[in-house]
Amino acid sequence: MLSAFLSAFRTPDLRKKLLFTVGIIAIYRLGATVPSPGVSYGNVQKCLETLEGSTGVLNLLDLFSGGALLQLSIFALGIMPYITASIILQLLTVVIPRLEQLRKEGQAGQAKITQYTRYLTLGLGVLQASAFVALARSGQLFNNQCNEEIIPTGTGIPDWLTLSILVMTMTAGTGMVMWLGELITDRGVGNGMSVLIFTSIAARLPSEGWRIKESQGWWKFMLVIALVLVVITAVTFIEQAQRRIPVQYAKRMIGRRMYGGTSTYIPLKVNQAGVIPVIFGSSLLYLPQLALQFFDQNDPGKTQAWIQNNLVDPTSPIYIAVYFLLIIFFTYFYVSITFNPTEVADNMKKYGGFVPGIRPGKPTADYLDFILSRITLPGALYLAIISILPNFFFIWLDRQQYLNFPFGGTAVLIMVGVALETSKQIESQLMQRNYEGFLR
Repeated sequence: MLSAFLSAFRTPDLRKKLLFTVGIIAIYRLGATVPSPGVSYGNVQKCLETLEGSTGVLNLLDLFSGGALLQLSIFALGIMPYITASIILQLLTVVIPRLEQLRKEGQAGQAKITQYTRYLTLGLGVLQASAFVALARSGQLFNNQCNEEIIPTGTGIPDWLTLSILVMTMTAGTGMVMWLGELITDRGVGNGMSVLIFTSIAARLPSEGWRIKESQGWWKFMLVIALVLVVITAVTFIEQAQRRIPVQYAKRMIGRRMYGGTSTYIPLKVNQAGVIPVIFGSSLLYLPQLALQFFDQNDPGKTQAWIQNNLVDPTSPIYIAVYFLLIIFFTYFYVSITFNPTEVADNMKKYGGFVPGIRPGKPTADYLDFILSRITLPGALYLAIISILPNFFFIWLDRQQYLNFPFGGTAVLIMVGVALETSKQIESQLMQRNYEGFLR
């Protein structure tokens, strides 16, 4: 991968794309440190220093925003509203015929779906910004452990105006992050949204690693690094694993020319669902923590104590087991709605393709469904095991000090996946530019 990057810098066109991508990343990281208007940056830093304990799903969201969420910066929402909007529209495509028709119309239909995604992103940005501002004012953004006033009142400006400007600023920041990601996709290298998430997670690695070294010593720090390297190696191996279904196309005469007669394959990845099941599982496990807000905090009952000890505490065996099973369930669910064996079999039959030894049509669809169900199980187990690794890190280390542990689970899955995707894109562009050398 390093040789590919060095070769890319020697190519003027690719060098411009890489430098453009680095420039956009610098702007993104700058926006993640600029506080929103109406927020007391000094009080926020005091709250971050005194914060103890897990903040639930806000932990994951803060990691994806590169630490911008808890600081309430202008890019506090990061890219998560866009990801949520993309997932929602992808799920709605299965149940809304109009969206299904647009998806089949090719580039024009995809452009329309992208436009819907942008509108939904801004709508979700308003909702999420309002929710985070409300959490900041009530103190729940910092787990009710900070008495500092995050959004000062009595400044001479009406509170409703201050809050409105704050929500609009964070929503506009989401729109700008979305625009920066699309700029990287169009004029840079790699998928822009993925690159920005990769940048946010990578930005937390040095500080979190140094925190482990300072509190646990060099021995545990080096052991954590060794375990991380093992996890990255395993993730890289499985992310590239695929089951290739051979496909043969029959020869056809169209006019005076012969078409077909070629052999290809359908690549079915072991991890066909990506990180979506992990996001779904994490979101559902936030609901018990949300339900605790409706209980009397001064007089906790048995139900509240049981939820706190078993469904909120990430070191609880019940929490780990439920998280494990949710990821397996959502892996099968997401794969079933994103890969349609019947549609793939019909398209193959339309263009004269067939799997050797399998009759076209329904037998091919049944065969693809059989193969997919078999490889989804190891993929689901792989996702679940990787995702619960941070929970065991919390048990091994003092979890009170590691709110945004970026060395396992979703963070590693995203970082490895984005790195592989970007390196493959660079290599493919280098190969296109080297064809002239082969012809000479």
